[in-house]
Amino acid sequence: MWSHEVPSAPNIAIVGVTGAVGQEFLRVIDQRNLPFDNLKLLASARSAGKQVEYQGKTYTVEELTEDSFGDVDIALFSAGGSISKKLGPVAAEAGAVVIDNSSAFRMDPNVPLVVPEVNPEAVQGIEVGNGGSGSSGGGIIANPNCSTIIMLVPVTPLHKAARVKRMVVSTYQAASGAGQAAMDELELQSKEVLEGKAPTCNIFPFQYAFNLFSHNSDIGDDGYNTEETKMVKESHKIWNDTSVGITTTCVRVPVMRAHAESINLEFEHPLDEEEAKRILSEAPGVSIIDDRGGKRFPTPLDASHQDDIYVGRIRNDQSRKQVAGHGIDLFVCGDQLRKGAALNAVQIAELLLAGVPAV
Repeated sequence: MWSHEVPSAPNIAIVGVTGAVGQEFLRVIDQRNLPFDNLKLLASARSAGKQVEYQGKTYTVEELTEDSFGDVDIALFSAGGSISKKLGPVAAEAGAVVIDNSSAFRMDPNVPLVVPEVNPEAVQGIEVGNGGSGSSGGGIIANPNCSTIIMLVPVTPLHKAARVKRMVVSTYQAASGAGQAAMDELELQSKEVLEGKAPTCNIFPFQYAFNLFSHNSDIGDDGYNTEETKMVKESHKIWNDTSVGITTTCVRVPVMRAHAESINLEFEHPLDEEEAKRILSEAPGVSIIDDRGGKRFPTPLDASHQDDIYVGRIRNDQSRKQVAGHGIDLFVCGDQLRKGAALNAVQIAELLLAGVPAV
């Protein structure tokens, strides 16, 4: 039983198409054969008029304005929080379903925060197919922070099996998380440092090449930066459970693409490493690389340009011998631009087009 009728080929808009995530949207839509009747490419006035060759057609990038959404069914936003706050509600009012990649609406209690493998039921009641109708259709769905997505895809099936009481996470975040400019600067700095030159530091105040530093987001009075706080608050919202203890440390590392995370889990019920491997081997969106003999475990290069989250170093937490079987350690890698951003949003669109089973 389906909750509503949905169009098989909607009109889709990509907001911020010239950015790193916007370009990834195009690749993911093509690779997954997401159907669309019309594709509208939107960006700032600076990029308007550019020609884009895509799927055998030439598209012209249009300037993003408040009038851009009258004929749009699904709007994939990745143009920054200020643009989302200003134009997301405008697009939704015009009848589009906005799937937003910024942090603008993530903690809004009226906006679902969705990872399709984790909480697909959160999109109940949001309908696709009212573009241009001026009706009450449309709505806003938020894409979580990339680090939150990469963490929760593998952790959630373990949580469902044994319930996580406490989670300690350290992230190793690639340049891709800070956009194309950071990726370009890392490449430039690497060349400069190897040539004995002073590195160009326009994006970060520190040398990035051959170095690492605490995540560059703002730090609050509690000592946590906003990236760390996002992971905690978003996980609580997605799981609909604020009782799970979560602490995070986020670090920027000189990797071009794909984030890594070290995750320690304390469970309410017994769960050993063999059962964890079995659960993860059956989990959607997860691939295991865990060869102890060959010392072969996930790397950012394994995850780059891939859809799945790669999981390894699956082992019992030896610090919890007094409560045997209640702790597991993991090391995971996921592509920030794909599953951490564009792919997750496109999967939400697929979820809506497939029809959400009625509760």
